[in-house]
Order: sequence, then C-alpha cells, then structure tokens
Amino acid sequence: MGRVPFNVTEGGVTAAKGFRASAVTCGIKNPEATRLDLALIVSDHPTLTEAVFTTNKVRAACVRVSQQHIKDPDTRAIIANSGNANACTGLQGIQDAKAMTKVVAEELGVKMRQVLVCSTGIIGMPLPVERILVKVPDAVARLNENGSDDAMRAIMTSDTRPKTFAVEVPCGKGSFRIGGIAKGAGMICPNMATMLCFITTDAKVAKDEMHRAMRYAVEKSFNCITIDGDTSTNDTVIVMSNGASGLPVIKKSTPEAELFRCALHKVMLELAKMIVCDGERVTKFVEIRVRNARTLADARKAAEAVAKSLLVKCSFHGCDPNWGRIIHAVGYSGARIREELIDIYFGGLQACKGGLATKTPVGEMEKVVKEPKFTVTIDLNLGTSGYTVYTSDLSKEYVDFNSSEYSAAIHAKRQKGFA
Repeated sequence: MGRVPFNVTEGGVTAAKGFRASAVTCGIKNPEATRLDLALIVSDHPTLTEAVFTTNKVRAACVRVSQQHIKDPDTRAIIANSGNANACTGLQGIQDAKAMTKVVAEELGVKMRQVLVCSTGIIGMPLPVERILVKVPDAVARLNENGSDDAMRAIMTSDTRPKTFAVEVPCGKGSFRIGGIAKGAGMICPNMATMLCFITTDAKVAKDEMHRAMRYAVEKSFNCITIDGDTSTNDTVIVMSNGASGLPVIKKSTPEAELFRCALHKVMLELAKMIVCDGERVTKFVEIRVRNARTLADARKAAEAVAKSLLVKCSFHGCDPNWGRIIHAVGYSGARIREELIDIYFGGLQACKGGLATKTPVGEMEKVVKEPKFTVTIDLNLGTSGYTVYTSDLSKEYVDFNSSEYSAAIHAKRQKGFA
C-alpha cells in the first residue's frame, strides 16, 4: 500500500466528529479507591460498527453479550470497566453484563442491543455490578467531546502509561478522522492479544469495506504482537463509524477505500506498538522481521516462534546477541527452511550467515541489543515472502509482578471485609 497523507492529531476516541466520552470512579476493585474505572463512549449519530473478539474458547460474559449485540445495525455506545474481567462468572456474569447495557440504554434513550459492554481485570471473581450501575447516570452526565483521556485511563489495569492515537486524513474536498484508545500490558499474544481497543471514525464507510478494512488492520497490528504468549478471555477491538464528516460513503475498490484502510491500520499499529512497549515490567521493544520465506505462512511461523521463545526473550533482557537461540526457534517453527541458507542480523550487523557464525565482533552486536528498541532480521533466502512481529524481553520483574495477582486480590478483600 502507498503512503497515506495523514496528519497525527489529538483527541483519541473523540477526535472524530460526533463522538463523546467520559469516565467515573466506581470502586470496582476496591470501594475505597479513587481511580477512574468505568468508561463510556457514545456516538451522537447512527453508526456502522465492526468488532473482533478473542479466539480463546473461554470467553468473558461481556464478550458473549457484545457478540450478540454487535448484530444490531446501529451501535451507539460502549461501556467498559477495569478491575474485574467478569470472566468465568457463569449465568450471573451474563446477567451483570446485560444489566450494564440496560442501564446505559435507558439513560441514552436507545435499545440494549445498541450498547456494547467490555470488562478487563482479574478472572474468576464476581463483578460488583451494583457499584457500576449506580454510577452510569453520572457517566452519561459527564459525556463530552474532550473525554477521551479519562476514558482511556479508566480502562487501564496493569498499564503504566496511556495509549491513544488519532489521525486526520485529507479526502476529496474534506477530511475524515480516525482515533482510538487501548489498554494492554500483559497476556499479550495473537490471536488476538489481551487488550481492549476502541476506535472511532467520522468517515462513512460501506459495510463490506468496513469489514475488509477492519480485518486487514487487526491482522497487521494486534495479531502481530506478543509479550508472553497468552491470549485472554476478554480481547476486543471495536471500530465505530458514524459518517459525521459529511463526506461521501467510502466504497470498496476505490482510492478512498485505500486511504481509509491504510489510516485505520496506522492507528491500530501505533496502539499495538504502545502495548508492547508497556509490557508488564519489560525493558525492550524488539521487531522480529522474517524475509524471503517461501510463503507468507512460513514467514509468520518463523517470526512468531522467535518472538514467543522464552529463551530468546531472556537473551534480549540480558543484552545477549544469542543468534543460536533465534535459529533454533526458526528450526522448530514448522516453517520450511534450509539451515545452510539462513542469515540473521541484529540491527544492521550480521550475526549468522548461511547458518554459521560470522566474524562480527560480539561487542558491536551487544551495543545493538542494549538499546531499548532494536530489530532482529531473519533472512530465510528461500522465496519472497515476509512477516513482522513485535515483541519484548522477559524480565525477573515480570515474573514477580505476575506471581500472586489472584491470591493478593482475595486476601485484600478478606482483610478489608469487602464482599
């Protein structure tokens, strides 16, 4: 695809015309907490909405409800909470998710099926839905065109930094905007990564083109990242299009469709990269590029095997240019390879040529992998296909951080006497 003449802009999920957002404090994880933990995003105009959900066969209640509601032709709102995943909560979890959509619908004057619901947080604990429902009227009252930052912070869990990105794209005699917010830091692995992502656009897009653009953008962004090889129960990407830009409808196989698809991919890719950079206690952002594979499938297998390898990730953390761990991961990836043809590079420095070590000084390669961001290139020299995966290192701090989440939450509730 060619270069898209877009301009990066502010506003996140409310950058596009006709969208408002807000957030409130419910005390979902702890009634005494003051952090924002309930977000609301609303379109003031009818929308065409597409969504992609987790491929995990264990799906949160909110995912199950939203998969039914997305069938409505005019989604108007998204309500999302942090602090509790509402996953593995049985029939009560379904009822709680529906209750969230019901109270939003009543406040906005729309149907329940026009509201999507998302949750993120600890799995297997009942959702304190009563704390949420009483705060929805406040969230609706706070809706505004500058509410994206609050909504973004309300969906954060183990995230240490906000994730937002928006672009404005000249098109015909005007322009359209695409903007989004996301959360994600742990349990990150395609398909899809553990994350929530909400994207809005004021472009008017034909249904078939929206479906095509959405699938393309997700495949080239959120399905190209991995931190720890885990796929969650709650993964959701939602794109809402309301046509408020006033531009003509974007139809399939037109220059405008190309613009929209590229811009949507750009927004998703930037948010996906932010997720990897904010991995739970990670210290490195690494781009794994496989090139000249026989097929795209082979390139993807090789790239994902290297990106997910715990040994490789430990090497990255230790600033060790251990190309042997990389080539061994390529070897078990299932991709068609010939060992004697494989070349491996750290940055622009060749570590392996034809499956053998080069004379590149280790000290020079160490300088590359000591950087917080670097690229590993694996040339299979068998064809013309390539694939890129974005990954991280694996730190001792990551292990410590993820060692006792559930037990800590249970003990904290008991000590404070919370239900």
